[in-house]
Amino acid sequence: MAAVIKRIHRTLRENGYNSDCRNWEELMKSTTILTLAVLSSLTGWVTSSAAQAVTEGKEKAAVCAGCHGEAGKGATPLFPKLAGQNFKYLSKQLRYFRDGTRSVPAMNAIAAGLTDDDIAALSAYFEAQIPRPESGEASPEGERIYRSGIAEKNVPACGACHGPEGQGNAPAGFPLLKGQYAAYTVKALGDYAQGVRGEEKAPMRDIAARMSEEEMKAVAAYIAVLK
Repeated sequence: MAAVIKRIHRTLRENGYNSDCRNWEELMKSTTILTLAVLSSLTGWVTSSAAQAVTEGKEKAAVCAGCHGEAGKGATPLFPKLAGQNFKYLSKQLRYFRDGTRSVPAMNAIAAGLTDDDIAALSAYFEAQIPRPESGEASPEGERIYRSGIAEKNVPACGACHGPEGQGNAPAGFPLLKGQYAAYTVKALGDYAQGVRGEEKAPMRDIAARMSEEEMKAVAAYIAVLK
């Protein structure tokens, strides 16, 4: 905020206002107060808009609970947990379902009726929820793959894109993984390996294709208990 105020002051000087002006001090005070007021209003507006999106998303997410659980925290390993998933990844996947880029009949049917605003609200709502990890012991082999990859197969460490604790990379749109059902993660890796998931030129297709089923199960078991 201080940087913004300084920039405004510099602009005023560059446009002919200087410290010799009789009302310079008053002008600076007024400019500073105005800048603070505008920034404060914008901050309040952004916060209010985000809260509204989450509220709207909660209402729209009622239909999602049957497969994805209350607040997206999971209902069955057949379907992914959505709680805590980042906005960019969720909104992208919903658009893929809507336009048919990603084919899952039930989701294609649901997403077909979603507007861009609906997608934004749902994504904001699920991102705001707290993910729930599975219970159990971490797989040593899975941890090795997650943190170091499989060098002999040119499989990179999962944490390089998805974060050391499976939190994902929100700005890049790389999904949160921690706490995801192991069975679902294995299925997703298998779908990538077999080319079933065709969205974009997903790097996961090449990576998963180089992994054995046992390696997929090991890393999935490790991801499931990440907190």
